[in-house]
Amino acid sequence: MIVWVMYDIKKDKPRTTVAKICKQTGLYRVQYSVFLGTLELSEKDALKLRIQELINEDTDSVYIFPMSKSELKQTVLLGQAFDKKLVTDQVKSLLF
Repeated sequence: MIVWVMYDIKKDKPRTTVAKICKQTGLYRVQYSVFLGTLELSEKDALKLRIQELINEDTDSVYIFPMSKSELKQTVLLGQAFDKKLVTDQVKSLLF
């Protein structure tokens, strides 16, 4: 499944760690606090658990949104956009 991860994390250390975890999981950075990529359900669940351990649930927010490939193709991109071709299972497997 395609997954969007978006966050607003107050403190630098957990914010930096969450970004590193997203990259290690194979997600592509779309904006400073937005990542996109293809994950298996178990990978998404593991990502959620790892992030949950780092954040302060009283002050921080993290959104993990699933999206189908057909919905991604319908996405409207304005301005400096990401390359949809980079968000595929093939690219993810090359990153590991």
